[in-house]
Amino acid sequence: MNIDVRAVHFSLKDESRQYLDRKIARIHNAENMIVDLLITLTHDKDFQAEATVNFRWGVSVHVKETAFEVNPAIDKLMDVLDQKITKEKEKAAAKR
Repeated sequence: MNIDVRAVHFSLKDESRQYLDRKIARIHNAENMIVDLLITLTHDKDFQAEATVNFRWGVSVHVKETAFEVNPAIDKLMDVLDQKITKEKEKAAAKR
């Protein structure tokens, strides 16, 4: 799984990056199904967290969340992303 994290309009602190890495570890069980995980954190007035997951069977999932602070934005993003990955995993298992 290739992981690409980008911070736009701000510098991502080491603590926040470690926090994000711990949250990414939650989806470790789907690691063999994911080709790319692209995360973009943007700071304008609020923090916006976006993630795109590319599965090995060609499906892409895009999730976007917003919060006033970076860590809550990461929390929201990873909660929704975890649900989307689980749903996609179930769809793929049903097709087999």
